[in-house]
Amino acid sequence: MCKRIIVSVINDLSSDQRVDRTCTTLHEMGYNVLLVGRKMKNSIPLRGRVYKTTRMKLFFQNGALFYAEFNFRLFLFLLFKKYDALHSNDLDTLLANRMAQKFKGGELIYDSHEYFTEVPELIDGSFAKRAWLKIERSILPGLKHVLTVNQSIANIYKSLYGLNFKVMRNLPISGKFNSEFKVKTRFDLGLPSNKKIILLQGAGINVDRGAEEMVEAMKWIDAVFLIVGSGDVIGVLKNQVQESNLSSKVIFTGKVPFEELISYTKIADVGVTLDKDTNLNYKYSLPNKIFDYLQADLPVVASNLIEVRKIVDSYEVGIILSSHEPLKMAEEINNYLNNSDFFNKTKENVQKAKSELIWENEKDVLIKCYESVF
Repeated sequence: MCKRIIVSVINDLSSDQRVDRTCTTLHEMGYNVLLVGRKMKNSIPLRGRVYKTTRMKLFFQNGALFYAEFNFRLFLFLLFKKYDALHSNDLDTLLANRMAQKFKGGELIYDSHEYFTEVPELIDGSFAKRAWLKIERSILPGLKHVLTVNQSIANIYKSLYGLNFKVMRNLPISGKFNSEFKVKTRFDLGLPSNKKIILLQGAGINVDRGAEEMVEAMKWIDAVFLIVGSGDVIGVLKNQVQESNLSSKVIFTGKVPFEELISYTKIADVGVTLDKDTNLNYKYSLPNKIFDYLQADLPVVASNLIEVRKIVDSYEVGIILSSHEPLKMAEEINNYLNNSDFFNKTKENVQKAKSELIWENEKDVLIKCYESVF
C-alpha cells in the first residue's frame, strides 16, 4: 500500500501555488495525498486536482479564536485519519500537526514559507507574538525534516534552533505563462501602445510594499504604472492618484482571473517588486512575483532586499533601486528604461533565469526530503 501523506495549510487552497506544486509532486512520487485547508464565505470552487482535498468551515474568521479553532479542528481531523506522514505548512498549522504526531506517531515535515514570527501583523511584545514564539520554540528544536523558502531564513533558524533547513524556493512551473487562453493585446485591454508599461501584480499590495512611493514617483516617469491585484492600500493608492492627477499614468485592474493575468503580464515591459525592510519578514523575503515576471519574459526593478538582490544581480535581469524616495526612484527607473542597450541586455538575460528558476529543478529538494523520511 502506498504511503499516505496529509498536507495542511491555513488558507482556502484556491491560490496557494506552492502547496499545490508540493502536493502534485508528492502524488507523482506515488504517495496518497490529502490536502486540508479551510473554506471561507468567498472561496471559489477548486478546479480538478490529481490529489484529494478537503476544506473545513470555521466559525471564527480572524484573530486568536480563529487560530485556536483552526488548530483544534485540524488536530481532531488528523486524530481520526490514517496517515504515514504529516506535512505542515507554516507555523499556524504546526501545533495541530505536532500534537497529532505525539498521539499517533508518524513522520512530520515542516515547510516554513516565511519568517512567521516577524510578520508585521505581530507587534513586538504583543500577546500574539509571544504565543507564536512559544509555539515555535517548543516545537522546532525537536523536528527532523524541515524546509524553508530561502537561505537567509534557513540561516536564521540554524542560529536559533541548530536545525539544517533545506531551501526549497517558491518557483513556478516552466511555461507558467504559456496558455491555451488567447492572450489579449494592449488595444484589447485599453492600454496605450506608445508607452512602456511598469507592472506591479499580486494579492498582497499592502503597507510597506512600496506601492505608495511608486505612485508618487510616476509624476516624473514617462510610462504607465499598471497595478494588477488587490491589497490593503489599494484605496489609499486610488485617492493618491486622484489627488495627484495621475489617472492617465496609473491604472488599476483589481483582482483578475489567471487567464486575464496572463495577458496583463505579457504586455508589460518591466515588473516591479518594492517591499521595504521595515520588518524582518520582509527584509529576508523573496517575493513570488519576481519569478512570475521572469517566466513572462519581464526584467525586474526591485528594492534592495538580500534575497531579491541575489537573483537580480546573479542573473543581471534588472536593477536594484537605492532608495524608496520617490524622486530618486523616478530618476533611476527613467535611466534604466531610457538606456536601450542596458535594458535590452537585461531582457535578454531573462531567458537564462527563466529556464533555470523553475519548479522542475527545485522539486528535487522535496523529493530528497521524502526519500530521507521513508
